[in-house]
Amino acid sequence: MRVLGLDTSNYTTSAAVFDGEGGYNEGKLLEVRPGEKGLRQSEALFQHIKALPERMGQLREVGLLEGISAVAASTRPRAVEGSYMPCFLAGESLGRSISALLNVPFFSVSHQQGHLAAAAWSAGRGELMNAPFLAWHLSGGTTELLYVEPEGLNMRAERIGGTTDISAGQLIDRTGVLLGLAFPAGRALDELSRQSQSGEGFRVKVDQLEFSLSGVENQVKNRVEKGEAPAHVARFVLNTVADTVRRVTVEAQNRFPGLPLLCSGGVASNRRLRYELTEFCQGIFAPPQYSTDNAMGVAILAHRLMGGERRECDE
Repeated sequence: MRVLGLDTSNYTTSAAVFDGEGGYNEGKLLEVRPGEKGLRQSEALFQHIKALPERMGQLREVGLLEGISAVAASTRPRAVEGSYMPCFLAGESLGRSISALLNVPFFSVSHQQGHLAAAAWSAGRGELMNAPFLAWHLSGGTTELLYVEPEGLNMRAERIGGTTDISAGQLIDRTGVLLGLAFPAGRALDELSRQSQSGEGFRVKVDQLEFSLSGVENQVKNRVEKGEAPAHVARFVLNTVADTVRRVTVEAQNRFPGLPLLCSGGVASNRRLRYELTEFCQGIFAPPQYSTDNAMGVAILAHRLMGGERRECDE
């Protein structure tokens, strides 16, 4: 049974096919002008509409659009009331159209649920989706610590901690732009930081499982204005993020003993963060290509939901 998943996040257009065992994802970053720190939703939506036909064409070229049994799309950032971003309309509209054309079911999931499913599957831990676990969703716009539990064949994620202002991804991207790196800057900042051996970071105040990163952004601006070496600035930011996330994780594991920890989102690709959470918190990570935004998790959830629908019909 082959299913199609679509994800049109704020910065990546993705289409994926999953057959229950393996899958294939085609993704393309949206274009952000040099020096800018992001895209307006109207521009993101426009770029998705232009990019989706090419993603579908690439899936067709490798023979994966034959025998599609279900279609799914991420239709909102999170599966909570009021969660909405116009960019997801691009994937939802195409997905519903394909579903109607092929006369197959359409499933609506959230971008966050897709991240969690892709991370669990690609880490070889698909069974995580069948029981409660802790998860970090660390992306360009999100830094949330989640308590996740099964909800039918999907997942329900409850936010239990994270940032109270800017996300770790925003801090990293804004630092990168200040240092002259292209947006999004996560990978480039990671590479730049390797030129420094500094262990310096800022000890962010943690309140329960919540913390603020806006003060770190102010420190970064001061360091750049004073002419500090770019590699040291990059290292300072990534040391700070990794230390903060680790301390919050340890506290959460004390509150929820025995639950596995899954890490998803583009920021989870950062090497310093991966080291801290693997070494001290036994974190489970997706390969980098499935940490960043992708449609694979959407397709995986569609396959699970389609399987449940078929079982109900058989009964």
